Amino acid sequence: MARRLIEFPCAGERLAATLDEAPGSTGLLIVSGGNELRIGAHRGMALLAQRIAAGGWPVFRYDRRGIGDSTGENRGFADSGADLVAATAAFRAEAPGVSRILGFGNCDAATTLALFHQAAGIDALLLANPWLVESTGDTPPAAAVRARYAERLGDPAQWLRLLRGQVDLRKLARGLRTVTQAAPTGLAERVAEALAGSHVPATLLLARRDNTAIACADAWRGRAFDAVRSRIPMLEHDTASHSFARAPDAEWLHARVREALG
Repeated sequence: MARRLIEFPCAGERLAATLDEAPGSTGLLIVSGGNELRIGAHRGMALLAQRIAAGGWPVFRYDRRGIGDSTGENRGFADSGADLVAATAAFRAEAPGVSRILGFGNCDAATTLALFHQAAGIDALLLANPWLVESTGDTPPAAAVRARYAERLGDPAQWLRLLRGQVDLRKLARGLRTVTQAAPTGLAERVAEALAGSHVPATLLLARRDNTAIACADAWRGRAFDAVRSRIPMLEHDTASHSFARAPDAEWLHARVREALG
């Protein structure tokens, strides 16, 4: 199958994209997270696109405004709804045989899809490690810190290190303060509201030992997601790799994407 580089308009700017062509009527739209290029961490998204297209499904990836080869200002994931809408329209225009689009994103790209998929007319969602906690600087989310402390409390070697004075008490105090902080809920509530107002089928994918996934799982158990939890399955993979970079993790992700494509 051919791989084509294309450009399309968005709010007066030009966005760069890659289309891996294939004959299938269901297409995969990959949204990049953070400030990553559409190639993905460790070329992961490019390799995933290649494999999926080889299986018969067309795949579209793009750089949002201000990222990579796209012009404009990078305003972050929360202000990228117009980019997603434009990318979905360009995908349909460049691959007219596509009648159904599955949106896939990792981290805040998953959040982008959850927030703006209805405006873009996306038909199904695969949300990996969604970013649901407002940024707190360099400190990991409180749920992730709690999980790390719980793991260490069960390890006798860690208690021995504490008794020997081998633990940085200032770092420990900072961690304990983080544990006791209430998690900001604004972003999680926005995502929950967007999913509750949509009938689009969705699946949640979590890298079980990743900090972002731990924070997501904690938020997912909260009251904000009561209306959607029962209809959105959560699939967990036992890895700490946020981007599913290791070969076994990439295989697991590839299998989940193929299942969602049908």
